[in-house]
Amino acid sequence: MPYASGRVIHDADSHLMELPDSLEPFIDRKFLDAYRDLPKVKTAREQAYVEQARARQADESFREGADANIMLRKNYDALGAFLKADRPRALDQLGFASQLVFTTWCLNNFGLEKPQDAALGYATATAHNRMMADFCATDRRFLGTAYIPFFDIERAIVLTREAIGQGAKALLIPSRPQGRSASHVGYDPIWAMAQEAGLPILFHVGDEKKLDEQYFENGLPRVKDFHGGEENFTSVSYLAIPHSVELTLAAMIIDGVLDRFPRLKIGVIELGASWLPGWMRNLDGAASAFSKNEERLQKLSLKPSEFVQRQVRVTPYPHEDVGWLVANAGEDVFLFSSDYPHVEGGRNPLKRFNDSLANSSARAVDRFYCDNFVDLMGEGLAADLRHPKHLAVA
Repeated sequence: MPYASGRVIHDADSHLMELPDSLEPFIDRKFLDAYRDLPKVKTAREQAYVEQARARQADESFREGADANIMLRKNYDALGAFLKADRPRALDQLGFASQLVFTTWCLNNFGLEKPQDAALGYATATAHNRMMADFCATDRRFLGTAYIPFFDIERAIVLTREAIGQGAKALLIPSRPQGRSASHVGYDPIWAMAQEAGLPILFHVGDEKKLDEQYFENGLPRVKDFHGGEENFTSVSYLAIPHSVELTLAAMIIDGVLDRFPRLKIGVIELGASWLPGWMRNLDGAASAFSKNEERLQKLSLKPSEFVQRQVRVTPYPHEDVGWLVANAGEDVFLFSSDYPHVEGGRNPLKRFNDSLANSSARAVDRFYCDNFVDLMGEGLAADLRHPKHLAVA
């Protein structure tokens, strides 16, 4: 029996667990050596986990236990983590109607978002998009995301056009500024292409501005993260996760992007959601306080928070109180996500979300698990995949 049953559930966040050579078949040959020389790639190619992961996924005795451990095995041990032929079976065992699929290996594009690295930075982003399209071609239920670096406007426009042509179902952009605000009018052709194609713009954790390192200098031993290292989040650095997207979205709303492109949908994925109600109120407060002096605010056709409710969709973490979020920001905003196969998603996110939604309306629950995702994805989700009847049968 699959993990989820009895209702249609769309998963707004799942991942590949790529190996270091995953981009190599897809990158322009003239950039292959430069890619292999990137510090992250050079180091990882020599790590024992690479061959260990391949060996486990080739071991028949290990593979026999995959179905029974669908929510217990994480990262490279998970079914379909990096072998595309296994991923449809994983989705069957999960019981979800579809999955947005994000990278793990390429989050933040190897730190190449600088003008001096433009050629290689766009080459790796292009390779990522081709790799994602190839992986997701195994099953229509996999909705691949294409990454669009924003530090070169003209290259970003070209890459957007190419990604849509390759069948990308969503466009992932950085939440931190890359040389200018995401509200810059030079990006309007990207919003226009996304709106015309009916595809969402997404933000995802991993490409936000990180906590200032000075906060770690507290005179005490460095706190380890949940993996036992120092590169992931701890309780203090976790609190900074939404800061970049809060400011970027605020700029896009106040500078009129969502007004000029009223059918453009924005997804905020794995960046938490508890910040959202207060941020919406703060947005409206800023608009009220400065509206007499700022023509851009006077031109807006809605209150800033109304743009959020109309066009922005957000995934809470499993530990967050979705019932409280719905009560304070509306039923039309929040989305279910599993983070499969990342360990951060937990072993039973459905229970945690169900518990927090226990006092919410049936409409709010349906919208959280299904309808808000359908609204976000637009033409990126085929009509026959939106409400498959066989998944709604208990």
